Amino acid sequence: MYRISRSQKLPIDIDTCWDYFSSPKNLEGMTPDNLKFKIIYGADTKMFSGQIIKYKVSPFLGINMKWVTEITHVTEKEYFVDEQRFGPYKFWHHKHFFKEIEGGVEIIDIVDYELPLGVLGSFAHILFVKKQLKEIFAFRHQKLEELFGKYKG
Repeated sequence: MYRISRSQKLPIDIDTCWDYFSSPKNLEGMTPDNLKFKIIYGADTKMFSGQIIKYKVSPFLGINMKWVTEITHVTEKEYFVDEQRFGPYKFWHHKHFFKEIEGGVEIIDIVDYELPLGVLGSFAHILFVKKQLKEIFAFRHQKLEELFGKYKG
């Protein structure tokens, strides 16, 4: 099992932050174009526990895949968790935390994940999966700064 953790500070209030992140439709704009990420259904309402969201994505070698996640936990303006039900990973558990700080909000992401295919999956992780996840979070970081500005705290 692997873990990736990232944090970002934005100069916005918790209400603005929560409104943006609790709308699943905003996920498309925070995902690099090369992944061909498209929400198929489930993003037409504000996030809630038990919500199922289905996507199309091309995470590996341009191969199109369906990805189904469930929002399993939501505490408004504090955190939410999405877990993969079907998709490219053997296991995917993504925690999103939101914390008010002086002059803005700190967003913390913790993703625990495991790849399928045993040794082949481990090899894929070394070759490209770990790098790809870092690039996705870097892209998201940049997009959020473009939308909300740079934190100057």
